[in-house]
Amino acid sequence: MSSQPLSVRAPAKVNLFLNVTGRRADGYHELDSLFAFCGLVDTVTIAAAEDLRFDAPVGPFADAVEHDGSNLVMRAAAALRQASGVAAGARIGLAKAIPVAAGLGGGSADAAAALSGLNRFWGLHWPDARLEALSERLGADVPACVRSAPVHARGIGERLSPAPALPACGVLLANPRIPTPTPAVFKAFSAANPVIAPRVPASPPDAYPDLASLVADVASRGNDLLPAAIAVTPAIGEVLAALRATPGVAHAGLSGSGATCFALLETPALAGEAAGRLTARHPGWWIWSGGWI
Repeated sequence: MSSQPLSVRAPAKVNLFLNVTGRRADGYHELDSLFAFCGLVDTVTIAAAEDLRFDAPVGPFADAVEHDGSNLVMRAAAALRQASGVAAGARIGLAKAIPVAAGLGGGSADAAAALSGLNRFWGLHWPDARLEALSERLGADVPACVRSAPVHARGIGERLSPAPALPACGVLLANPRIPTPTPAVFKAFSAANPVIAPRVPASPPDAYPDLASLVADVASRGNDLLPAAIAVTPAIGEVLAALRATPGVAHAGLSGSGATCFALLETPALAGEAAGRLTARHPGWWIWSGGWI
């Protein structure tokens, strides 16, 4: 059991491709997706306390986080304490830099960071596989976020396999600042696709030697949720068109259920230049640039 405070980075995820491969009897959709993690991060802090408590979050998107035990961070903490039988508490803080309901898995990343951090803070020494199994009940993206490394996900996000290392490149994210809840997008997808023929897509290749090979693969697969996401939030179409028209962009697509779109460029420096041009044309959008972690 640690007495020293610690902080854990919670990186945003980007779905480089996302295909719907079937629908289960319980109504959940089967997915096939490649998760990548970028340098946009929330930060979860943990300090000693007699019980579990959550400090008021800080950061540009703090107001979108529930300030009580109903948020995903506290649900993760409570689940780990119950499963492990630990009696200790923890004081948990959150610096929120990832937009909410944006297709970037911010809440899932925060929950995963809480699990990983509390695992160390409480001296549990659980392996990641055990944390991933526990995290399945918290949300489809949480197991992948526990790894925070390129991963190929199938099922509803619980069947994970390592993905090839990604080539160094620039990443540009843009969001019209319109929250786009995942359930609304899947509802629109189901209305447009009442029957889904089950299929098993090919696994990602063994390696992506360069940006061109990555772009060729992800562009061929795309994001099956894109039409539904645009139906829910039409501004997504405008964001995607703006990214595709930006000089230097090798590929642009939708992350998850949106509304964040991503673009891939040769270097983070080029992504930064593109972000500056995009911000000048669309000052009301949220825009970030950087690279993979």
